[in-house]
Amino acid sequence: MSHTSDTPREPPRIGVSDAPRPHAYDPVTQPEYFEGVLSRRLVAFCVDAMMVIGPIVLLAVFIFVFGLVTLGLGWMLFWLLSPAFVVWAVAYNAITLGSPASATLGMRLMELEMRTWYGAPCYSLLGAVHAVGFWVSISALTPLVLLVPLFNDRRRLLHDFLLGTVVVNNDQRAAALRRRA
Repeated sequence: MSHTSDTPREPPRIGVSDAPRPHAYDPVTQPEYFEGVLSRRLVAFCVDAMMVIGPIVLLAVFIFVFGLVTLGLGWMLFWLLSPAFVVWAVAYNAITLGSPASATLGMRLMELEMRTWYGAPCYSLLGAVHAVGFWVSISALTPLVLLVPLFNDRRRLLHDFLLGTVVVNNDQRAAALRRRA
């Protein structure tokens, strides 16, 4: 049976829907997704900080030794450390948060993952912007940023609100917590 109407058919919509979406994770009905997230997120941050700082320290040592070998000429490369730090930190977050695990290495270790507020996995651009948003918010509003998660049920930081993200326990940890309860 074919469609033989005189009215043209609207082509299927491709892309993002503009329909409102509900929050995917509810702390009242799904508390296992938020149990212990704040403390585990702090440990994950420390692990991730080491993953970002470690290669930069190695680069600084290399430049120092290179400067010794070149009788001081190599030390002119020290100016590269600041841009290298920024590029590496943003790339680390973009690559790891944009991965299928939707988590940095520290978050994976702590069994956490980042999701959009409506439950979709994180993607690389959002991961990069999340890193920049974190550092800007920490630089401008340090005490306030650290207090925000204490006053909301989803334990979201200020930049999480601004970017529409939420950090939750991964499905395996949430299932284990659900069975234990």
